[in-house]
Amino acid sequence: MAQDVKLHESWKQPLADTFAMPFMQTLRAFLVAEKAAGKVIFPKGSQYFRALDLTPLDAVRVVILGQDPYHGPGQAHGLAFSVLPGVRTPPSLVNIFKELQSDLGVAPARHGFLDHWARQGVLLLNSVLTVEQAQAASHQGKGWEQFTDAVIRLVNARPDPVVFLLWGAYAQRKAAFVDSVERGGRHLVIKSAHPSPLSAHNGFLGSRPFSRTNAFLEAHGHAPIDWSLPPVVEADRPGV
Repeated sequence: MAQDVKLHESWKQPLADTFAMPFMQTLRAFLVAEKAAGKVIFPKGSQYFRALDLTPLDAVRVVILGQDPYHGPGQAHGLAFSVLPGVRTPPSLVNIFKELQSDLGVAPARHGFLDHWARQGVLLLNSVLTVEQAQAASHQGKGWEQFTDAVIRLVNARPDPVVFLLWGAYAQRKAAFVDSVERGGRHLVIKSAHPSPLSAHNGFLGSRPFSRTNAFLEAHGHAPIDWSLPPVVEADRPGV
């Protein structure tokens, strides 16, 4: 998989040993077999690592952890919680936009395409990077979790403080090893309920993650994130 992946140069050498691990070869074989069997896999192969392509390792300022890609046609494109232009904004992202408006007064965008965040250093990382169409969680336990653990460990090892937004128990378990400020480390970990409609009212809405993130970044000499989303223009659309 290491020979044909599309990701920013800053990740390639740090992840070289991970790409060479047996579990990654097993994962590649699984994906090849699934496609050979006629199964539709999301996102496209060129977009598996889009989060790592848009956000260089040395530019990561915020990590938002998701679980699986969306499994509907035209949705997933390699960024957690984001959907392609022209696709209806999913319910979890609707709630993220609601909290953003409540927190910072940013009006909800008319699309759910989050490239603008990723290009500013917000690593929108799913734990599992592929899924079969219409089969939620179908690629869990195939090796992706080990790969994304390695990604998180690389970010955790960076000397610059990073904000980890951990929405829901799954994300909180996955990043439990992060060197957080509350444990004497350098990274700010903000935990809350997941923004899904099932849990958003149990602690996500009202958690003010965006203003807290920017306050921390500015306190450490970094520019805040511009959480507003500009209108999508044709040049912004990822390649097919």
